[in-house]
Amino acid sequence: MRAIQIKNHGGPDVLELVNIERKPPGKGEVCVKLEAAGLNYIDTYQRSGLYDVNLPYVPGLEGAGTVAEVGTGVTEFSEGERVTYTGVAGSYAEYINVPAERLVRVPDGVTLEDAAAVMLQGMTAQYLVDSTYPLKEGDTCLIHAVAGGVGLLFTQMAKMRGARVIGTTSSEEKAARARAAGADEIILYTQEDFEAEVKRLTEGEGVEVVYDSVGKTTFEKSLNCLKPRGLLALFGQSSGPVGDFDPQVLNQKGSLFLTRPSLFHYIATRDELVQRAGEVLAWVAEGKLEVHIDSVFTLNDAGDAHRKLESRQSSGKILLKP
Repeated sequence: MRAIQIKNHGGPDVLELVNIERKPPGKGEVCVKLEAAGLNYIDTYQRSGLYDVNLPYVPGLEGAGTVAEVGTGVTEFSEGERVTYTGVAGSYAEYINVPAERLVRVPDGVTLEDAAAVMLQGMTAQYLVDSTYPLKEGDTCLIHAVAGGVGLLFTQMAKMRGARVIGTTSSEEKAARARAAGADEIILYTQEDFEAEVKRLTEGEGVEVVYDSVGKTTFEKSLNCLKPRGLLALFGQSSGPVGDFDPQVLNQKGSLFLTRPSLFHYIATRDELVQRAGEVLAWVAEGKLEVHIDSVFTLNDAGDAHRKLESRQSSGKILLKP
């Protein structure tokens, strides 16, 4: 089968299209013929070497397709069913073997492209607004990269809960997309100081929670945007890692809370995975959650897909189609 393989860490040019052996599914596994794979920033961290992986490595942690074959012991899925998953490496390929316990069915009314686009980012937004800081009516949140794939989903989920959304983005075009998703206030960080604007928009009080996927360039000011006892959920680092940090700063700024969560700790059990994925996919099927796909690339153009993701010029999800 065709797949993208990383043999050495580096830039997008190290993403090499190769032919590798397609292995049959093992015990408890399902072979999925992939229709689409989703790109995520973690893919770029693994490619560059920021996150350690064993080489050679087939990147990609989410996808959707149809069941091609089931391994021994699998009774829950059968050939031809539409399925999706996240958290299993190897999505930049034509086929992938996935443990049956990590698969979920794609409901009617959801395309395989939308399923691939929403699993990692949709469940990330879901656990952050549902569990890490349970947003409620009357809360105000700050969402960085509000017009990105996670940000647009985040905004819609926050509005479902009655929260006020302040978002940061880089351009008027992206701001328009975020407003269409329901954002109440948009700060163009290329033109305005987001800390000062958040203080102005909240009359000096700050926000209950900041959802920050940017990291290094936003971290300190994100803390400054919080109310006393507010929470900063640092769930990504697209601008680089934060570096050393003195926890005493949290005390000085108002007994703040800081967490560095990961989706995979919030879907560690089968029950949690099914609950979170089921909720997100049901919202898509019912039209409550709109999935915005920015662009679609072939496997042969995986390097260009990474370049677009890292350029921050995309708004919404980037997919690879085997």
